[in-house]
Amino acid sequence: MVQFAHAQDTWTLEACIDYAVDHNLELKNFEYNRDSDRERYRQSIRDLFPTISGFSDYNISYGRSTDPNTNDIIDTDFFSNNYSINSSIDIFRGFQKLNSIKATRLVYLATKEELEQQKYLLAFRVMAAFYDIEFYEGLLTNTREQFEISQNNYRLVEKQIELGLKAGADLHEAESALLTDKLAVTQAANQLANARLNLKQEMNLEEDGPINISLQLPVTPSDSALATRVSDSVYQTALQVVPLIKARELQARAARKQVAVARGSLYPSISFQAGYGTGYYETNTDQDGVVIPYRTQIKDNASRYIGVSLNIPISNGWAGHSRVKQQKIAMKQANNDLEIQKQELFKLVEQLVQENTSLQTEFAQSTEKVKAQNLAYMIAQKRYDRGLINALDLFQAKNRYAAAQNEHLQVRLRLQINETTLSFYEGAPIFNFNGIN
Repeated sequence: MVQFAHAQDTWTLEACIDYAVDHNLELKNFEYNRDSDRERYRQSIRDLFPTISGFSDYNISYGRSTDPNTNDIIDTDFFSNNYSINSSIDIFRGFQKLNSIKATRLVYLATKEELEQQKYLLAFRVMAAFYDIEFYEGLLTNTREQFEISQNNYRLVEKQIELGLKAGADLHEAESALLTDKLAVTQAANQLANARLNLKQEMNLEEDGPINISLQLPVTPSDSALATRVSDSVYQTALQVVPLIKARELQARAARKQVAVARGSLYPSISFQAGYGTGYYETNTDQDGVVIPYRTQIKDNASRYIGVSLNIPISNGWAGHSRVKQQKIAMKQANNDLEIQKQELFKLVEQLVQENTSLQTEFAQSTEKVKAQNLAYMIAQKRYDRGLINALDLFQAKNRYAAAQNEHLQVRLRLQINETTLSFYEGAPIFNFNGIN
């Protein structure tokens, strides 16, 4: 869907968000962090496998040197060739590797949640920019309507002056109102252009020209907007769905595992080793002084070994105990970060619920206010047409009606954004970008 959205004449909110998520450069850094932590987790699993190493050398000795076969001092030029392969595996290391696997997995999952959080933050920014365009488009429509009314009144005054029904001063008043509304149209158009630019920048859209959106807000809020919410109920749900909370919880669990990893270094470790080696030496001769053949030497000089080693940490400057203490402090800090984030989430939910209640009341009152100001303006227009009021009174009535329209539009958009945000914290699938990696 994102691939062809930029070629559309208009953009939906979903298309804008999808494009932004797919093209945001800062978001890619979080994706790289996720990929890095995923590889670190995979490597922690591979660390359980045995380590295997091979060795080979080819040496030419000149002058006085040591015979590698007999360790005698000789004064003969010769060459030697050695091969070996060694392997070792940890049998017990204080469960460090197992705990490291668990810790790196939790860190990886936390990074994934942080990536999701950044996607949601970006989506909310795009949504706010998108609705800003809707507001300024509505504002531009309202100012154009007011400008048309002023134009009609200006023409009416011109005709009335020609008929001798009004004085020349009335034309100046009508012209002043016309120019004021013309300026308002220009300002609204400039604000709309800035809003469109802001949306393009949030999307990282590099196309020339303004972006056109498809209007999608209802005339009135849905029935869900009239529901009364309880902060604690929304908060309890938000704890389960907000990616940042999940990330902090995973990081706290990872910190506990890191304590176990550090504590494992205090225990003895046991490892198993095995190896094979052989070599060819030009100084290795038979009784007749003939150099023994290469294949025979490789077979006869073969050596093998197996063994178990035990390492007991006795004292290393208390470094192991210090690491345990440091990891315990890091665990406490991770738990504290989780509590801070929960506290911030509760405050945010409380504010959103309070704002939702206030906006519902404001929306209902602004709706009635628009109706009342519209009626007052219509009455003033009729009285002006009959010469019962002057142009200034009509201009004030018209401005009050325009202000009521703009206020109502702003409240409606704020309520819609508030509703969408609260729905997100209530677990509703507000944004659908799970398919984008």
